[in-house]
Amino acid sequence: MRIKSLAFLVLLTNSAAWSLDLAQYRIVDLSHSYGEDTIYWPTSPTRFGKTELAYGDSGGGFFYSAYSVCTPEHGGTHLDAPIHFAEEGAATDQVPLENLVGDAVVIDVSAQAAKDPDYLLSIADVERFEADHGRIEAGAIVLMRTDWSRRWPDTLAYMGDDRPGETSGLRFPGFGVDATRLLVEERRVAVLGVDTASIDTGQSSDFMAHRIAAAAGVVNLENLANLAELPATGSVVLALPMKIQGGSGGPARVIALVPR
Repeated sequence: MRIKSLAFLVLLTNSAAWSLDLAQYRIVDLSHSYGEDTIYWPTSPTRFGKTELAYGDSGGGFFYSAYSVCTPEHGGTHLDAPIHFAEEGAATDQVPLENLVGDAVVIDVSAQAAKDPDYLLSIADVERFEADHGRIEAGAIVLMRTDWSRRWPDTLAYMGDDRPGETSGLRFPGFGVDATRLLVEERRVAVLGVDTASIDTGQSSDFMAHRIAAAAGVVNLENLANLAELPATGSVVLALPMKIQGGSGGPARVIALVPR
């Protein structure tokens, strides 16, 4: 795997087996639940749907419940596969698993975002982070913390606009083009993630951060939660989407292991 911090995989002597002592880690859920209030892109033709198929006495003397669920790929906490913005990019089921498990780097721009809802992560932000924590290594999972997830699930507060089908009034922070190129093309990170609805700012009309990342095979994680609970470095993120054959993304359960 292209990550350093696999110390949690304790190899046993002369054995291929390994053990994971979860008592040594705090598990942080970086995902929002899916439900009636899940936020989707304004142009999404449908939202999350859950239909009861069975609930109650099975007729065989025991309780049984089951549901049918339906959701667009790009809503709630989800992954963007490269093919989302690159015609020849990998689909959801083709993204290498080693790209989805890795060392987390959390760049905190929550103070800047609180003052400017259109804030763009800059090269200067990345350079300040590296001055304090060292160079971001290849294969890292870079998470931009804005604290926008605290506004969830208030669509107006989170998106800047709650009009169905309307995108002109969206306002939330994202990755700037220059910072995206630095992280993707020079640092060669594996994932860009953010606790807003998109790695591109809400005011974007060309989605350059998506396009730059997708062209390089970098996946995105969007609508993350609880980034304030992660240290700047030192945690390990596991970001596993629903394995949709040929998909352009998919709902994801994203967690972090934070050393105690």
